[in-house]
Amino acid sequence: MNRALETYREEIRGKRTAVLGFGISNRPLARTLAQWGAEVTVFDKKEEQAFSGLVDEFKELGIEFSLGADYLDRLSGFDIIFRTPGMRFDLPQIQRETSNGAELTSEMETFMKLCPAFIYAVTGSDGKTTTTTLIYEMLKQEGYHCYLGGNIGTPLLDRVHEMNADDRVVLELSSFQLHTMKHSPDVAVITNISPNHLDIHKSMEEYISAKTNIFKYQNESNRIVLNYDNPRTKSFIPLVKASLLLFSSREECTCGAFIRSNRIVLRKQEIEEEIIPIHEIRLPGMHNVENLMAAMLAVTPDVSTDTVRFVARTFAGVEHRSEFVRNFKGISFYNDSIGSSPTRTIASIKAFAGNVVLIAGGYDKNLCYDELAPVIHERVKALVLLGATADKIEQAYRIFVEKSCFKPIPIVRATSMQEAVERAYNLAHAGDIVLLSPASASFDMYPNFQERGNHFKQIVNGIS
Repeated sequence: MNRALETYREEIRGKRTAVLGFGISNRPLARTLAQWGAEVTVFDKKEEQAFSGLVDEFKELGIEFSLGADYLDRLSGFDIIFRTPGMRFDLPQIQRETSNGAELTSEMETFMKLCPAFIYAVTGSDGKTTTTTLIYEMLKQEGYHCYLGGNIGTPLLDRVHEMNADDRVVLELSSFQLHTMKHSPDVAVITNISPNHLDIHKSMEEYISAKTNIFKYQNESNRIVLNYDNPRTKSFIPLVKASLLLFSSREECTCGAFIRSNRIVLRKQEIEEEIIPIHEIRLPGMHNVENLMAAMLAVTPDVSTDTVRFVARTFAGVEHRSEFVRNFKGISFYNDSIGSSPTRTIASIKAFAGNVVLIAGGYDKNLCYDELAPVIHERVKALVLLGATADKIEQAYRIFVEKSCFKPIPIVRATSMQEAVERAYNLAHAGDIVLLSPASASFDMYPNFQERGNHFKQIVNGIS
């Protein structure tokens, strides 16, 4: 029996509960809370017609709704407020309720509090999804009964009653989910930290602080895996209370994973083991070698070395992450729509030997593109720009080449993905790579990076 779950269900019965946001993760949340006996009201800025009949379906469960432009003005008199990821915790309406005694939480925080299973959680600016999926695949291959959730997979709170202590849960957590989190997992992984989501977070310091919640509440019986090469994650080492494991592609770690003679080496308590030669890893690029090391350390000692090797040699990657789409007339097309920041795009470009025609640009998250410029010049033969950040990316590149006295590569503009693919195809020759890696979010043209990537693939597969 899950005593924490039974106690919580008793505590929430009859409580006035607000669910802020009616997106994918909050729909099962609202349904589950209603089944547990809470008085649930869902708040969303969209009007009822945007939800294609879902509102009527949930009203039949006794759930009430506050929808439309002024939806939060009706947030009053609640006992518990579930905040959706991406919604700031310090909105005036929320602060008014918490000052009156309301508890502010989230679907993910509640799940972590009630989950009886062993939890691995991954955060970082880049590589979260690939690392999370590698951990999940390693645990599955080892024979564990596993659940995948957070930003990846499906919402899990409505499945917590199925879980037991022998199960394994693997979560990908964003800074938005971690922002107000007061629970940390059994195993925490931070892949790296670089500027991101500064359109939502008020400062880089706030963004970093949100990430630290993944290990802030750990103790000596827990584990944490940190990137030793990243200055920001390295600075967390003095704050760690859990057992610490480090990974590095640049130098040898005293306890963790590193590269020696083009092989991944695991060192723990002065005992070393060679894991796998880099050329045998199926995922391309040094960034994916780092993701593999992070995943391997997360599951040490829960997974055998043979399982780690098997997954490293067979795992082909996650959709929209340097995903091979098609080779047409000798030109290879890759979809890296997840590349929503300069650091992501830099890693993706570096995964290829050269001759890249890059499609970039999108929604502006208030990021700087200066570090992208030299990588573009070194690895990219032509640049196709579209979206709100096109000017910023081009300006950063042109300032770099002017200062360095380099001859600029060809730069062309497009007003749509269709035009961008056509222009990139015309600039490429046999042996070249056409890479969609926007270094920007999708929201100026698409609701999410998945739809952007799917549209790119549809266009590429239609070339004839």
